[in-house]
Amino acid sequence: MSDWYVSSSLTFESDKIIENDYGGEVMMSWEDSLMSASAAYVTQGGGDILEIGFGMGISAGYMHSHSISSHTIIENHPQIISKSIEWASGKSNVTIVSQSWYDVRDSIGTFDGIFYDTYGDEDVNHFSSSLSSLTKNRTKVTWWNNEQSATNYYNIPNVTYQSISVNPTENTYFNSSTYYLPKKEF
Repeated sequence: MSDWYVSSSLTFESDKIIENDYGGEVMMSWEDSLMSASAAYVTQGGGDILEIGFGMGISAGYMHSHSISSHTIIENHPQIISKSIEWASGKSNVTIVSQSWYDVRDSIGTFDGIFYDTYGDEDVNHFSSSLSSLTKNRTKVTWWNNEQSATNYYNIPNVTYQSISVNPTENTYFNSSTYYLPKKEF
């Protein structure tokens, strides 16, 4: 579990979440088109969707707007957990798991679509090796790609990329006019 991040205090503004100790942005509203594209990809076949990291809930809203059977959201930051629970209220096919994704990876089942977008995740290097316990045949997987090219940080084989033009506002984590959305089908 990401102790430093989970124990840090966050500030929620209308267009971003800021981690107070280091001043980094956890998520920003300029990512809206990327969250929409990520959600569209992982929900293409419907079914059971896993979202690792809730953030501002932008991708969750897009995922829920597609025809899916279930939507499992894993979030470990206490302040964001409460926001995800509030968002899920009244949505009978949404389950919030308030833990580290890595701690529950072998017990939550398999999914038809997976979106991984976390901040301060000390288990990030286990993402690739954990996919076999989370995927079905034909599962569509994508993740936040902080690389400013079609670079596969996780060394997952046979990944393709969709280039998306973006215009990020000033931030500390992504400053390029092109985002490369990774796409992997198992």
